[in-house]
Amino acid sequence: MDANEILKYCSAKKAVTEGFPFDNETLVLKVGGKMFLLMSLERQPLQITLKTDPEWSEELRERYPQITGAYHMNKTHWNSVQTDGLKQELILEMIDHSYDLVFGSLTKKIKEEILKS
Repeated sequence: MDANEILKYCSAKKAVTEGFPFDNETLVLKVGGKMFLLMSLERQPLQITLKTDPEWSEELRERYPQITGAYHMNKTHWNSVQTDGLKQELILEMIDHSYDLVFGSLTKKIKEEILKS
């Protein structure tokens, strides 16, 4: 998957916002004001950073050399994923998982506002 495909997929989710809070090349996607995906637009091969359940993180890192603990993030909860060589289904599953984890951590009020929109 390329950056445009990932952005299009994520933008179709409810209440996703995008911005560049760190620099001009790291696109950050948020739901409810919280990050669920970071993507370096200049780096090749494409690398994204996703929130992941700690148990699944461990399993993914053991199984796929393209998945490692995320640099500058809590490595228990965040993975860096080089998309080259990974099946699209797995990438989309990890994106969905990250979005769902972050959405689930939002306050009840924010969740209700998002679901109403």
